[in-house]
Amino acid sequence: MLKQNLQLRLGQKLAPQQIQLMKLIQLHTLEFEEELERELEENPALEKVQEETKEEDYASLDEGYEDEGTDTINTDFDVDEYIFDDEPAYKTSSNNYSADDEEFDNESLLTEGQSLYDYLLEQINLSSIDSEDLKIAEYLIGNLDNDGYLRREIKQIVDDLAFSQGIYTTQEKVTEILENYVQKLDPPGVGARGLQECLLLQIEKKVSADKAVILAGNILRNQFDALTNKHYNKIIQKYDIEEEDLKDALEVISKLSPKVGGNFDTQTITINQEIIPDFVIQIKETKNGQVDVIPLLNSKNAPTLRVSEEYKDILTTYSHDKKSPDHKQAALFIKQKLDAAKWYIDAINQRQNTLLQTISAIVKLQKNYFITGDEKSLKPMILKDVADITGFDISTISRVVKSKYADTPNGIVYLKSLFSDSLTNDDGEEVSTKEIKNHLQEVISNENKRKPLTDDALVGLLKEKGYNIARRTIAKYREQLNIPVARLRKEL
Repeated sequence: MLKQNLQLRLGQKLAPQQIQLMKLIQLHTLEFEEELERELEENPALEKVQEETKEEDYASLDEGYEDEGTDTINTDFDVDEYIFDDEPAYKTSSNNYSADDEEFDNESLLTEGQSLYDYLLEQINLSSIDSEDLKIAEYLIGNLDNDGYLRREIKQIVDDLAFSQGIYTTQEKVTEILENYVQKLDPPGVGARGLQECLLLQIEKKVSADKAVILAGNILRNQFDALTNKHYNKIIQKYDIEEEDLKDALEVISKLSPKVGGNFDTQTITINQEIIPDFVIQIKETKNGQVDVIPLLNSKNAPTLRVSEEYKDILTTYSHDKKSPDHKQAALFIKQKLDAAKWYIDAINQRQNTLLQTISAIVKLQKNYFITGDEKSLKPMILKDVADITGFDISTISRVVKSKYADTPNGIVYLKSLFSDSLTNDDGEEVSTKEIKNHLQEVISNENKRKPLTDDALVGLLKEKGYNIARRTIAKYREQLNIPVARLRKEL
């Protein structure tokens, strides 16, 4: 039996303008420029003001414009809402950007390069190998990863050759072709099935009677586990050598490459782009002898836009004839483009304000850091701290700092690196975890590499500096800094 009932629901839905704003906010300068150019191409009602006309006094964005949604467009609109007596009607501009901004050339640098796959195929086709074995060799080359390793099992390759290539062979045959042909190609070490084999292939190419090279080969071949675990005393006892001899052998091994394919392009085209800072931080001394930190937007984030005069003239022409269906449809299309232009200019204005307020809040919290450039002066700061100052949502702050950089007097800084949690020291003061990590890294860099400090020893040393931290926390910070355990930091 069918039943009818009435339910009242309250929901929240993002408007298209809000979605557009969120997308624009998280773009860094180069992406924003690309997005702006795309919008200018797609919307003929939007026009970028040329440099020579930037100083003109344009009307405000909202003057004489009534916001009408595009979801329900009324065909009997008033064209006067879109035609203005003032010169240009729409403008987005800001004087909150640096006058010293450089004109960066953001065109991508395209460089052609040869991939590892093509380089190996070129060599194998010049070798003296019969046609049947050539197909197997080419298939093996196609299975190498970007580092030049063969990660797949030989048995799987034999099965694939049978099913996909119609080539029936044995594991012994494939292994023979791998070792006698593929692994003989340049660069040395290519086609290896593991790190040990990769290094051995390289050391075997060094035809030398040098004692260090011979010892390095023996260590890689027979004492690889002891080498990776840095059990140097075991190696010295095994070969009855002096410590200096081992040092020479390790020097030879250190010059071998663990990723022989790393020097080749993984794609035919490589795109290189330099970092363009989104903000500029200026330090100025006031007349009172105090120091002011002034945050500015990169001028590329503050374009001057307006509605095309030509497009407004077209709207006037078509709107005069309300009887013609074609003219009415054309006028409706133009109105849609004008609405889209207005939304876009509004979004850019809001983007500029959001970026500037966010960087101003960050500068307020980290003023000492921007003045000194010393990471030890960084204060604990999380997204919520900036959100509380600006009044924005935490998700908005996260989008702003994502992939954004600031040009400071002490170099270019990644904004996200300025955020860190806090810990309380012995004096009851809150200190940034970044400050603790810097002390940890400094202690480890100055340790005796013959007897590296254990995590327990590091706990004691940091406690002397006033940081009461647990051993597991030390281990976590060490891993975040990509510092290995004491055993692996040992050197001769």
